Amino acid sequence: MGLFLARRIALLIATLAFASVVVFAVLEVLPGNAAQVMLGASATPETVAALAHKLGLDQSITARYFTWIFGLVRGDAGVSYAYDSAILPIIASRMSVSAPLALMAMVLAAIVAFSAGVYSAERHGRAGDAAVMAASQVGLAVPNFWFGIILVLIFAVRLRLVPSGGFPGWSGGVGAAFAALALPAIALGLVQAAILTRVTRSAVLDVLNEDFIRTARAKGLSRRAALWKHALPNALTPILTVLGLQFANLIASAIVIENVFTLPGLGRLIFQSISNRDVLVVEDCVMLLVAIVVVVNFIVDVSCAAIDPRLRGRTA
Repeated sequence: MGLFLARRIALLIATLAFASVVVFAVLEVLPGNAAQVMLGASATPETVAALAHKLGLDQSITARYFTWIFGLVRGDAGVSYAYDSAILPIIASRMSVSAPLALMAMVLAAIVAFSAGVYSAERHGRAGDAAVMAASQVGLAVPNFWFGIILVLIFAVRLRLVPSGGFPGWSGGVGAAFAALALPAIALGLVQAAILTRVTRSAVLDVLNEDFIRTARAKGLSRRAALWKHALPNALTPILTVLGLQFANLIASAIVIENVFTLPGLGRLIFQSISNRDVLVVEDCVMLLVAIVVVVNFIVDVSCAAIDPRLRGRTA
């Protein structure tokens, strides 16, 4: 297990290093000049040059990259061009909205998908299985932003049970904050649950067809007991893998959902920073999202290896 962890940690560091180069290179080739955008079209070339020098935009690409990456390692994310303040507190305040939203959506997706997937596998070929598969197919076809708009119309506009948008802040009360995140979390989670439900069903059915399950049934174990004692533990590896990959989809989808519900999260910050040509904020936010995805996949790999010891002997 120690060698497996060492390989995975080395792969994690190499992936983050490569991702930092890609993120920096892609964003640096965007058209436009941040200093020009901040000062406006009427600014003189001398004024633009002075501001570019102050912001370090006149340095070489290599120098800017290493300044940026060493700053991140030290915990210094730099200063926002548009907000004229340190980036780290801005990202932290936005993550206080995006992180609970993503976690709520992930928990909802996992609970719904696991319950529905196991239910469908247990009733394979019957009406319950067909109903779950039909519902999951609808979930796959529905865009999460459209689903979010429908939820707003029903629960916020007509029933007036929750706010239609905005975020009161955690200082306004935990209940009010969770109420504001409820509809966005449902819009994100249920669409992702459709995918995970089908994966869970397929994984459980594959294990139920294995020889050791037939042997357990031949020894007198009921189908339900074989499902819960033997099939589910062996089906967890593909389920956890897809669950980790879905977390990346949740983060990406949150950018759209936060704009639909006007939530002051990381997605809206990225959208606003792109509009303002605030490249450093965009780089920091995208790198944070990449790091979250890489770390989550690392945790999934370690969890799968803990569940299935056979995976520890495989090369990275």
